[in-house]
Amino acid sequence: MSEIVDLLGLDADGLARRCADWGQKPFRARQLMRWIHQRGEHDFEAMTDLARDFREVLKRSARVAAPAVIADNVSADGTRKWLLDVGAGNAIETVYIPEADRGALCISTQAGCAVNCLFCSTGKQGFSRNLEAHEIVAQLWHASRALGAGDPAQRARGERPITNVVFMGMGEPLQNYAATLAALRILLDDNAYGLSRRRVTVSTSGVVPMIDRLRDDCPVALAVSLHAPDDALRDRLVPLNRKYPLTELMAACRRYLERAPRDFITFEYVMLDGVNDTDRHAVQLLALVRDVPCKFNLIPFNPFPNSGLRRSPPDRIRRFAQQLVDAGIVTTIRRTRGDDIDAACGQLAGEVQDRTRLAQRSARAAGNAGAAATTGGRVAQPKRPADRRTRQPAET
Repeated sequence: MSEIVDLLGLDADGLARRCADWGQKPFRARQLMRWIHQRGEHDFEAMTDLARDFREVLKRSARVAAPAVIADNVSADGTRKWLLDVGAGNAIETVYIPEADRGALCISTQAGCAVNCLFCSTGKQGFSRNLEAHEIVAQLWHASRALGAGDPAQRARGERPITNVVFMGMGEPLQNYAATLAALRILLDDNAYGLSRRRVTVSTSGVVPMIDRLRDDCPVALAVSLHAPDDALRDRLVPLNRKYPLTELMAACRRYLERAPRDFITFEYVMLDGVNDTDRHAVQLLALVRDVPCKFNLIPFNPFPNSGLRRSPPDRIRRFAQQLVDAGIVTTIRRTRGDDIDAACGQLAGEVQDRTRLAQRSARAAGNAGAAATTGGRVAQPKRPADRRTRQPAET
């Protein structure tokens, strides 16, 4: 039996190649993209401008299928969060944030996350797997349908409920590079969603080599999860910093700006009470970014169980922001949205069958630390056989 291909994950070139394999001309790929992404159609029989014999081929060989919806919650402020089943006990979360002049969709790229930032609930559950390109795009496809984007009257009026897409959901997008790149190309394609590069943002914790690759392959707006002004603190908050320290990250940001659709990098900075929010931290931060055109998005910490962290008081956040503004840096304080349904920044958790065994490793580390405290710091480490399942996702 031939492989059934999910067309949601094929960009223009991939779809054209697949159509050629089916004996079809290139314009059929463009027709398919418009039916699938602009009209939100999944029934090949409804694609009436396709030849009947081609529709029969599609019914045998292809599908358009979004993950099943486990839960669909709407916040008091209009934020909407979907919990989507991606199989094998894994679920991801996708969030729609409506504003007066736009609608942003926050999408996930991994089931779980291997970066394990201290302030993020996604990282605390470990990592299961990378999402395929069709699973990434399916989040936009499903949300667009759910919000009525396929309605002919809405299309005729030029209305678009989703105007911006941010890769800020579960996972580190640049540790799932191939699928993220394919998804980006579909989002930007005029025969699909037709989003501008300025309206698509990839957020990264700082995977330096992949920032450079994105610059060359498909530069969109870039947001960097910074959260600390020096390596010592960032090593603790964002463990990836131990591999790609701040000097390398700032250099990658400067290189990215050579081709970026915007003339600045957005730095995201979660405000943690007594951890990274003092006047001294603000001064250090200004020194760090002095030669990187940027804006700052200060994010009040959104608590989750057992985080051990607190949100900075509002007056301290405002003081921190004013120090940046006084130095000439555009700075915003993110308004918390959807926290009553755990849809706020840093709260996305989904459900993940953790292949990295994070909970077990954390418990073992805590036990070893306790043993070290009672034995003068000497703890015997038993040798364990290598377990291939504990590898973190590749960065390429």
